[in-house]
Amino acid sequence: MAESQDSGGLYGVLIANILCVNQYEQIEAIIQHLGDQFKDQPSLEELSERVGMSPDHFQRVFKSWVGISPKQFLKFLTLEYAKHRLDQDQSVLDVALDSGLSGPSRLHDLFVTMEAITPGEYKKGGEGLAIDYGMHPTPFGVSVLAVCERGLCGSFFLPVEDEALAEEAVKEYWPNARIERDDTKTKMLAERLFSRSDVSMDPLPLFVRGTPFQVQVWRALLEIPLGSLCTYSGLAESVGRPSASRAVASAVGDNPISWLIPCHRVIRKGGSLGGYRWGLPRKKVMLAWEASRWAV
Repeated sequence: MAESQDSGGLYGVLIANILCVNQYEQIEAIIQHLGDQFKDQPSLEELSERVGMSPDHFQRVFKSWVGISPKQFLKFLTLEYAKHRLDQDQSVLDVALDSGLSGPSRLHDLFVTMEAITPGEYKKGGEGLAIDYGMHPTPFGVSVLAVCERGLCGSFFLPVEDEALAEEAVKEYWPNARIERDDTKTKMLAERLFSRSDVSMDPLPLFVRGTPFQVQVWRALLEIPLGSLCTYSGLAESVGRPSASRAVASAVGDNPISWLIPCHRVIRKGGSLGGYRWGLPRKKVMLAWEASRWAV
């Protein structure tokens, strides 16, 4: 009897995970649609019909993933919001430094510390390093979190929950490390990173593998607080390389700690969102999610 109950429980978890991923795919499609058609201000009824849900059910599902209603998301999705923030702050990094990063940003309440790999360790590609990784649903899709004894060493998004893709993402960044899947070791970390509550916690150490220039850019990204945006050219100026916007953009795209190192807060000078390593729909929902909290 116990074996039957366990099997049923595992089956129930599997079905729940499949539904969870399917729901994100539906919401991701809606986010992409809103990004293309936000000027038309589509109604709740129109959006729910696109995914075959009732308006009430669609509203609940959307809010469970995004954290805000479709109407609120539309409000904060517009490029006018991005332009307004840039015009208001001028130099986002200066504002962040002046404020001491002690404002309402949940990410900075986590008190992130970052340690970079040594040049010798960089060449070894993580040789001798033991890494555990896990896959978890988040408000922004399936996340892969990788941890080692020195801290969080990878955070990546996947199009679907797939163990082969997850392992490939970790190995691409740490090619010579010993890698093993263990969702239990990263579950509490996932809850901490993607919780909607604003709770101060103990320092969260990051361990990154990158060139000195990449690490410099990633440290600058950590200075951009929630609700604020920065341009690639502004970021280049902040690291003392005003003529290296393309190199800075490349380093931003190589960010190995998605969400926590907020590369999604960097946009183009004209106010357009630009690209995102893990898909523009995710970048849009992250900015809208954060914008709704900044405005409260």
